[in-house]
Amino acid sequence: MLSTFWQVWITVITLGSIIGCGILIMYTSRGQRKEETDQTTGHDYDGIQELDNPLPRWWVFMFWGTIVFGFGYLGAYGYGNFKGFLTVEVDGEQVTWTSHNQWKAEVQAFEREIEPLFNEWAATPIPELIGNDAAMQTGHRLFKSNCSVCHGTAAQGAKGFPNLADNDWLWGGSPERIVETIAKGRQGIMPSQLPMLGEEGIADMTNYVRSLSGLPHEADAAERAAPKFQQFCMACHGADGKGNQWLGAPNLTDETWLYGGSSREIAFTLRHGRHGVMPNFSEIWDTLTEQKIHVVSAYVYSLSNEPEVTSAQ
Repeated sequence: MLSTFWQVWITVITLGSIIGCGILIMYTSRGQRKEETDQTTGHDYDGIQELDNPLPRWWVFMFWGTIVFGFGYLGAYGYGNFKGFLTVEVDGEQVTWTSHNQWKAEVQAFEREIEPLFNEWAATPIPELIGNDAAMQTGHRLFKSNCSVCHGTAAQGAKGFPNLADNDWLWGGSPERIVETIAKGRQGIMPSQLPMLGEEGIADMTNYVRSLSGLPHEADAAERAAPKFQQFCMACHGADGKGNQWLGAPNLTDETWLYGGSSREIAFTLRHGRHGVMPNFSEIWDTLTEQKIHVVSAYVYSLSNEPEVTSAQ
């Protein structure tokens, strides 16, 4: 809603300009000849003379037409705080036209058009749906629009954002778990271990964690940290360090590192902790939410799995 000052400002400039154009054409037409003549206005430039003839009637009519159109446009679409008489259907109701309402009406019309197709895809199990090229193309577009900013356009992730194209899953890679992750979001929290381990313990634990995946490490330091790992880390990562997908605790024995497997990055994680957040798309998508989640989940699942059955197109 505009303040009174800006409403008056817009009104004066808009209506003043249109009315001013009308006054201008009336003023210039009043002193002109009614018929064409050979007389000139006295202007002569490089042999080119300006005849003192009236404006073409078609031009005058077009000028007045644009003025009438201007008033009609303002009446239809409104300006400032004044609403026009045009309406659009949004959420099943006729509302005043605005660019936002027009956009929303077009989106809703498109959603109604594609709803049967999404419902059909939603009724297809994900292992079968990944064989449907049209569904996967749609899932890819939804992924690029909503997920690629974190996971990348190729879904190979980045530091702090999981690679979705491999078989290493923090929260599980089954169709059901992927749907749950996208629908409900995730929060992965690694608490700081500094209060329990101290700086020397952080250095020892860094070596122990690297030893789990066969990376170069100091054996004596890793041996000192082994009992502390069972005491402080086993509850999440398991006694063997292979993680727990129900908690989002990563497997420390493979070669996949969410934040990096260097001594520096591991020590930073132990010292400061980590907090990863996956947003809840049930709250982000307000239309066809379950269907879209199903299709995007199928696309993510397809990145590391082959279709069980190829659907007919």
